[in-house]
Amino acid sequence: MYLIRNIDNELLRWKDDEERKPLLVRGARQVGKSSSVRKLGEYFESYLEINFEEYKRVHSLFEGDLTPQVLCENLSIMYDTEIVPGKTLLFFDEIQACIPAISSLRFFYEKMPELHVIAAGSLLEFALAEIPSFGVGRVRSIYMYPLSFDEFLKGMGQEKLFNLKSNANTQRPLAKALHDKLLELLKRFLVIGGMPEAVRKYVTNNNIKECQKVLDDLISSFRADFTKYKDKIPSVRIGEIFESVVHQAGGKFVYTKASQNLNTLQIKEALELLIMAGLVIPVTHTSANGIPLGAEVNLKKRKMLLLDTGLFQRLMQLDISELLFSNELKLINKGGIAEQFIGLEIIKNSSCFQQTELFYWHREALNSNAETDYLIQKQNEIVPIEVKSGTKGSMNSMFLFLKEKKAKYGCRLSLENFAEYENIKVYPLYALANILA
Repeated sequence: MYLIRNIDNELLRWKDDEERKPLLVRGARQVGKSSSVRKLGEYFESYLEINFEEYKRVHSLFEGDLTPQVLCENLSIMYDTEIVPGKTLLFFDEIQACIPAISSLRFFYEKMPELHVIAAGSLLEFALAEIPSFGVGRVRSIYMYPLSFDEFLKGMGQEKLFNLKSNANTQRPLAKALHDKLLELLKRFLVIGGMPEAVRKYVTNNNIKECQKVLDDLISSFRADFTKYKDKIPSVRIGEIFESVVHQAGGKFVYTKASQNLNTLQIKEALELLIMAGLVIPVTHTSANGIPLGAEVNLKKRKMLLLDTGLFQRLMQLDISELLFSNELKLINKGGIAEQFIGLEIIKNSSCFQQTELFYWHREALNSNAETDYLIQKQNEIVPIEVKSGTKGSMNSMFLFLKEKKAKYGCRLSLENFAEYENIKVYPLYALANILA
């Protein structure tokens, strides 16, 4: 079965855009890139998919002339499929396995712009690092992540519930029964995560234990990829730092805690590779004195998120019964899983045409430490976001930030229904997308 993704609409707009450029779908492995492109292929009269990792013989066609007309003629013969501009979708999958094929994308824009061309691949960022200026202004990137909670709701056949949630706000909260139902679905999503294969397994047979097996297989495949990251860095070193990211979740990443055998430079190098692979997502400290938020960052102060909450809970070996059956966020948030969920939701619900950066604010002062979990920019305003335990909790850090930075309002995310108290807007954990809308 195919899980409908938000990116599907963007791909259809790209299809109908007369000024489109070749499209490069980027993201970590197994997040659904190829499936979404194949779904788009149903809207064309013909579709040709070329997998450079599976079919090595095709590489030879890209070793010489990269003229699109010559490539299309040769590909048509090799695959016995006619390539007709305006009627055919040409999909280069696992394109990282053939560097010249990546370089060819710019020529499709320059010499055959009427042909629809999409490329995707696993560990694509490493290949692009070798040719950083391959398609500036000639190739457009689009970024994919695991399913968001809203996409999960749609996959579960809960479109009506999704629509009601989307239309709720602090002035119009949901009925308690609907709010409670969404919280139960959220708990399942935290356990299952948004990796398409795991979600598909749950939608098909409603068996969380089977989903756990899928997640274990995915973790094994991610670890197996460590050998592909960089020849000079041992996969064991990358694996060690990966484990440290998992166990340091919820707080500032401390290099001295990451390894007793590696120096800071070695740890940083391995960490950057994990970020490039899309497995780890940094949250960077900013002074937040104005916009853009990235103007005053401190790269020495960063938190690290894992790509997916389902993968995270398996790696942490969390008690899923607590996640599923507890009504207290302090139990649901074991290992900072709720805070990770919110950070991932910010990315998933932002523009797919750019890599969204995550920010937080922390002030260290004598007897006056303060920290907000996330900061977002909404129009021209900076909005602080805090994830709070249960339905109550002090918000001293939030009020301090609002006063110090003269921000108009802040958002608290908890198990509570939609509400508003003075300059604090309260949203349920499942409604981060409502804040960004």
